[in-house]
Amino acid sequence: MKLVSSAENSSLDWKAQYKYIEDVDDRGYTAGIIGFCSGTGDMLDLVELYTRRAPQNVLAKYLPALRKVNGTDSHKGLDPNYTKDWATAAKDKVFQKAQDDERDRVYFNPAVSQAKKDGLRTLGQFIYYDAIVMHGNGDDSLSFGSIRKNALKKAKPPSQGGDEVKYLHAFLDARKVAMKAEPEHENTSRVDTEQRVFLNKGNLDLNTPLSWKVYGDSYTIK
Repeated sequence: MKLVSSAENSSLDWKAQYKYIEDVDDRGYTAGIIGFCSGTGDMLDLVELYTRRAPQNVLAKYLPALRKVNGTDSHKGLDPNYTKDWATAAKDKVFQKAQDDERDRVYFNPAVSQAKKDGLRTLGQFIYYDAIVMHGNGDDSLSFGSIRKNALKKAKPPSQGGDEVKYLHAFLDARKVAMKAEPEHENTSRVDTEQRVFLNKGNLDLNTPLSWKVYGDSYTIK
């Protein structure tokens, strides 16, 4: 989470991101610990889960609007108070737990599961996780699934008898192609000066200490 947060939020303090929300000119509002988006459906899923667990929560009233703006970058029905109410909800342990659970269900667990099936160690699991966070786990040409398929055309993973380092380089190469295809993701430093740094050092188990840069900023985990 610290590694992802350095790229997503320019901070290692990922638990401070429950309250994060802004429009970064990409998929409506982006918010929370993993960048749930009002335009892609995962924010809607999150608020629906929260409302099942805490029906009287401050965000429940926005569910009709979230359903309408899903698939767009519109704020219709959310402004002017949605960001303030999100910050209020973020103080609620029930909402924090809902963010954790949706992160695991949609992003973390699928990434780690697929990485283990491919015979990848901790670095590979993180590389998959970061890719699913940014690109989603769908079937379109820029999704995690397509990135992985393109990598498999170049190299075999350990589960198929391939070399782990070569395969991960192939995956990162394929991911950079996908990133550059989207203007909002064309800065590839989270691959170049973070993930590739660990890979070039042969740190396949992500043993600490770790030092890296993202978007020009330096970070360390001791």
